[in-house]
Amino acid sequence: MKLELGNFYVEEIVFGEKTSFKDGVLTINKQEALDYVMEDENITHAELHIVKPGDMVRLCPVKEAIEPRIKLDGRTYFPGVTDEELTRCGEGRTHALKGCSVLVVGKHWGGFQDGLIDMGGEGAKYTYYSTLKNIVLVGDTNEDFEKNEQQKKNKALRWAGHKLAEYIGKTVKDMEPQEVETYELEPVTQRSEEVTKLPGVVFVMQPQSQMEELGYNDMVYGWDMNRMVPTYMHPNEVLDGAIISGSFMPCSSKWSTYDFQNFPALKRLYAEHGKTVNFLGVIMSNLNVALQQKQRSALFVAQMAKSLGAQGAIVAEEGYGNPDADFIACIVALENEGIKTVGLTNECTGRDGFSQPLVTLDEKANAIVSCGNVSELVELPPMPVVLGELEALARDGLSGGWAGDEILGSSVKADGSVIMENNAMFCGDQVVGWSTKTMKEF
Repeated sequence: MKLELGNFYVEEIVFGEKTSFKDGVLTINKQEALDYVMEDENITHAELHIVKPGDMVRLCPVKEAIEPRIKLDGRTYFPGVTDEELTRCGEGRTHALKGCSVLVVGKHWGGFQDGLIDMGGEGAKYTYYSTLKNIVLVGDTNEDFEKNEQQKKNKALRWAGHKLAEYIGKTVKDMEPQEVETYELEPVTQRSEEVTKLPGVVFVMQPQSQMEELGYNDMVYGWDMNRMVPTYMHPNEVLDGAIISGSFMPCSSKWSTYDFQNFPALKRLYAEHGKTVNFLGVIMSNLNVALQQKQRSALFVAQMAKSLGAQGAIVAEEGYGNPDADFIACIVALENEGIKTVGLTNECTGRDGFSQPLVTLDEKANAIVSCGNVSELVELPPMPVVLGELEALARDGLSGGWAGDEILGSSVKADGSVIMENNAMFCGDQVVGWSTKTMKEF
């Protein structure tokens, strides 16, 4: 399976007469883009904004981030989501607009899984998305639909963002990219002697899939991942639209669709393939609720890794709390097979930093990279511009926010300043591989 990513670097985003890309400038016809979004009858209101790094703008509640991309052969980029037709991801040519994203923000009504982004000031350091030029879709839906259907069906505003990302991606479909990245792995059983002599390594991903009520979880080819058992996947599928982010998981722990599209840990393994490691591919695991389900998945993962000939593994967890049991069980099962395993996760050590970092621990889990504490208190000054509705941080129960606290009061102060847990920072812990929290101090 060979994937070519043709990259176009966005230097500036403006609104203009024609949606196009030229000389680093992405131009968007705002009305045409909004008309496209409003084709979904469940969306009652939509606005488009452009924000760039350093802008004194606060976004809340942020629901999703997507990199604009397009497949050159006419196939939908998100099969099973933006089109019901299912085609395989991870092969052929895809064009991508780099340095930017489509951010989806609720005009009203946030949820446990939504978060906050500051594009400038003190808060900008807490999230990767403050470094991007962003097309911000601020929208609203019918309130009854929002409460009763959006989470279950995973549609409306979130899926409008995926469609908008494809719409914008069309601007570079017939152009010559500035660079082409090639991702290709030989079949595991057909690799050269030089490669097979290197340590075999698998990357075990644990996307959010523990909600038994379908529609909240991450989706693979439009399929709710709660229905999966651990499955071998080609890394190209992950990097090329096979997986979209779900609408459940405390926000700093989330992996956005943009994260899946650009997964730094996968790209680093690709870079080391044939040099220091024999990258065997991805075992796409899951997160479960019952203990026996967790143990079953761990056994599946360890069996697949051993059958592939893995000597090393990296396990990455989306989330914390109950999913920690899946994370540790998976590491222990791999270690029991003699596979040296490193874990990537955030931790929940309480506001004082003294609580147990993971719900469950084991002495065999002795190589874990921490990507930060979800409970760390973050204080942010007022912002002159807020896109969305800041009150959602307190009123709607966003993870990391609260309406009232005997000592701290509400998360949102009368002057627009904010006190919240890191939990509410959109994809703030960056477990996917580009977190700087354990590498340097802010």
